[in-house]
Amino acid sequence: QVQLMESGGGTVAPGGSLRLACAASDLQSGGNYIGWFRQAPGKEREGVATLNTHGNTPWYIDAVKDRFTISQDTNTNTVYLQMDRLQVEDTAMYFCAAGRLFARKELFAPGKYVYWGQGTQVTVAA
Repeated sequence: QVQLMESGGGTVAPGGSLRLACAASDLQSGGNYIGWFRQAPGKEREGVATLNTHGNTPWYIDAVKDRFTISQDTNTNTVYLQMDRLQVEDTAMYFCAAGRLFARKELFAPGKYVYWGQGTQVTVAA
């Protein structure tokens, strides 16, 4: 069993930055990927960034590429999501999740991730 806990959400003006943190009880036993997902009211949960924790390879959806950066600190079992140039459309509850993935098509599929945190709210508003 892997426990995940997100922190770092808040309210920021458009163009601002936030850094989310996902503290994991164990980065390795939960699988080979830790991802960040978001869900806005009335919308489906979507993956935004994921990281191969063994090879340290990041993946991003086009909507956040060049604005978000996912990284890990193996000393503290923490995965970060640095979010820059935030837009109103980024407003959502953000979750981190861990899973064992085997194909690229699984990278942003919520159903492939087994362990989930409780989420942290990000609101981008003027």
